[in-house]
Amino acid sequence: MAVDDKHISYRIYLVAVFIFLMAIAIVVKLTNIQWVDGDYYRKLAKQRTVRNFIIPANKGNIYSADGSLLATSIPNYEIRFDAKAPKKETFEKYVKQLSDSLETVLDRPSGYYEKELRKARENKNRYYLIARKLSYTEYVKIKSFPLFNLGAFKGGIIVEQETVRKHPIGKIAERTIGYDKIDPATGMEVGKGIEWAFKSYLNGKDGKILKQKIAKGQWKPIRDVNEVDPIDGYDVISTIDVFIQDIAHHALLKQLEDYEADHGCVVVMETETGYIKAISNLGRSEDGSYYETTNYAVAESHEPGSTFKLVDLMAILEDKVADTSTVYDSHGGEIRYYGRAVRDSHKGGYGKVSLARGFELSSNTVMVQAVYENYKSNPSKFVNHINELGLNKPLGLHFKGEGRPYIPQPGDKHWSGTTLPWMAFGYNVSVTPMQTLALYNAVANNGVMVKPQFVSEIKEWNKTIKKFDTEVINPKICSPETLKKVKAVLANVVKKGTGSKLYSKDFSMAGKTGTAMVNYGNAGREGMYYASSFAGYFPADHPKYSCIVVVHKPNTAKNNYYGADVAGPVFKRIAQKIFTDAPSTNKIKKLDSKIQKQEASYDKYTAEANKKINQIPNLKGMPGMDAIALLENLGLKVKVNGMGKVKNQSIQAGTSISKNATIVLELS
Repeated sequence: MAVDDKHISYRIYLVAVFIFLMAIAIVVKLTNIQWVDGDYYRKLAKQRTVRNFIIPANKGNIYSADGSLLATSIPNYEIRFDAKAPKKETFEKYVKQLSDSLETVLDRPSGYYEKELRKARENKNRYYLIARKLSYTEYVKIKSFPLFNLGAFKGGIIVEQETVRKHPIGKIAERTIGYDKIDPATGMEVGKGIEWAFKSYLNGKDGKILKQKIAKGQWKPIRDVNEVDPIDGYDVISTIDVFIQDIAHHALLKQLEDYEADHGCVVVMETETGYIKAISNLGRSEDGSYYETTNYAVAESHEPGSTFKLVDLMAILEDKVADTSTVYDSHGGEIRYYGRAVRDSHKGGYGKVSLARGFELSSNTVMVQAVYENYKSNPSKFVNHINELGLNKPLGLHFKGEGRPYIPQPGDKHWSGTTLPWMAFGYNVSVTPMQTLALYNAVANNGVMVKPQFVSEIKEWNKTIKKFDTEVINPKICSPETLKKVKAVLANVVKKGTGSKLYSKDFSMAGKTGTAMVNYGNAGREGMYYASSFAGYFPADHPKYSCIVVVHKPNTAKNNYYGADVAGPVFKRIAQKIFTDAPSTNKIKKLDSKIQKQEASYDKYTAEANKKINQIPNLKGMPGMDAIALLENLGLKVKVNGMGKVKNQSIQAGTSISKNATIVLELS
C-alpha cells in the first residue's frame, strides 16, 4: 500500500511540476506579448480593426474641340446573392416574386432564376452571381425587387461597383483617345494616347477615410471628416473635331475595304495651329473587318517613297544648284548606280523633262539624277537639309511609343555608294506619317513648321488650368522664293501630274503621291508589299488643312496600288466633304446696303399711310400686304381673296370712308 501511495505521490509531483512549468511559460509568453512584442501586436490588432479606405477620385472627361464627349467614366454594377442570409420563411415568401422581377430586366425566364436561387440556397452559396455590367438604372431597379429590397442582411443582396471608361463615339479614334491601366499579367502600368499622356491631369488624387471594423464584417467611419479628401481630375479638351473625324474614318475605311488592304492611317491637321482635327488608324482582323489597332500615324516609321521627293526639290532650289526649269533626260525610264537600277513607274520613262515636270510626274530617274549629280561630292550638304527640317529625330509628341525615324548620315557604317541616290526617291530612309505631314503642313503654313497638337487645354469646369499654344518647331524651312516654287509644283501635281485624277475645277488641292515597296530587301518577293500614300493640303491657294493618307498592302490583284489611285481618293473625299458638308461659317456681308426696288415700294407705302385720308385710296397694283396694313390703319375691315398684288377692290377709289366698313380685295 505504501508503494502505491509513493507512486501516486510521484505522479502528483510530476503533474504539479508540469503545471508549474506551463504557468511559467504562460507568464513568459504574456510578458513577451505585453512588453517585448507589445508594439507589434498592438499594431497588428489596429490593422485588423482599423484601416484606411480609398475614396476614388472622379476621373476627368475628354472632350472634342466642338464639345462632344470622347471619354468619360461611368459606374458598372455587379449583383450577387448571399443565399444563406435570408430566413427560410422570408426566402420562400419572396423567391417567386424575385424571379418574376428578374425576368423583366435580365434575359432569362422566371423559372430559370427560381431554380438557380433555390439551388444556391440548398448549396449554401454566399456569393451567387445574378448579373454583371449593369447600368446605374438597372442596378436601382434590381435593388428594389422583392427580397433584395430588404437589404444585405435580410435579403442577401450583394452589390459590387467598379468604374469603367467609356468612349461615347465608339471605336472611332480609339487609339488616339487611348487608355491608362495596369496589365494584370505583369502588374506593369500600360497606356496609350491622350488617356495615358495626360493621366496626371485626368486621374486626380484619391482620398482616404479611416474606418473601424464592427459587427458582421461592417466598417464604420471613425471620424465625420476624411483623412484625405479626394481631388477630382481635370477635363482634357482635345483638338479632335468629331465631324471631320467621322469623315476621315469612313473615307479611310471604305478604301481599305475596297482594296482589301492590311492597314492604313489618315491624319487631318489644321495648318496654322498644328491642331490634329482627325486621326484614324485601322487594321484588318482575321474576319476581314477593320478596327482601331496600332496608332500607325504616330508609331509606324517606314520608307515613305515618293512623298519624300519634296525634300529633294526644296534642297536643290534652296542651294540653287538647279531650278525648276532645268532639264533632265529620263534615259528610257532606267538609270544605274553601282550596278543597281533606278526605274520609273512609267515604262520607257518621260523623255527629256524639266525638274518641275519630273517632280509632277514623280519620275525617279529625274529626281535621283538631280540629287546625285549635285550632292555626290558632298552628300553631307544634302543630308543636312533633312536634319535641319527635323526629320532625323522624333517630333516629341506627348504619346507613348512614337516611332523613331532613320536618316543615314555620311560616314555611318551603313552608308554606301547607293545610299544617296536611293534616299532621293524615298528609300534607305524611315519616317512616320506624322513627320511627313508636319513637313507638308509647313509648306502650306508659309514655311513655318509647327508641332502636331492633340490637346488644346486642360479645364476644371469653365476654368482653364493650362493652355497648349501652337509650338513652332522650325520658323523658316526655306526661303520665300523656294516656297513659292514648291507650292506651284505641288499644285501642278494635282492639276496635271500623278494626282490629276483628283483634280476638280471647283476645289483646289495640292500635294504629292507616293508608292513605296516595303520589305523589298529583307523578306524576299513574298514578304514585299506596297504602301500607297498621298500628302498635301487644301485649298491650294489659302490652305486651311493639311492631310496625309497611307494605305499598306493593298490587294495587287486589283492591278492598282499607286498612291494616286489608292490613297489619293481618300484625301479628295475628306477635303471635299469638309468644305461641302460642313455647316457654313460664312458671314453675311453688307446687311445695311439698300435695294432700290424695295426702297421705292416702302416709300410709296409710307407716303400713302401718312396722308390724312378721308376717301378710299386707289389700291390697284399695290402689294397685298401693304394694302391690308394701309386699310386697317384707316379703320376698315379687310377680306382678301388670292395672293400677290391688288387687282380689284370692292369699294371704289374716291368713296368716303365709313369706319368699320368691310372692303374685299381681289389679288392677282
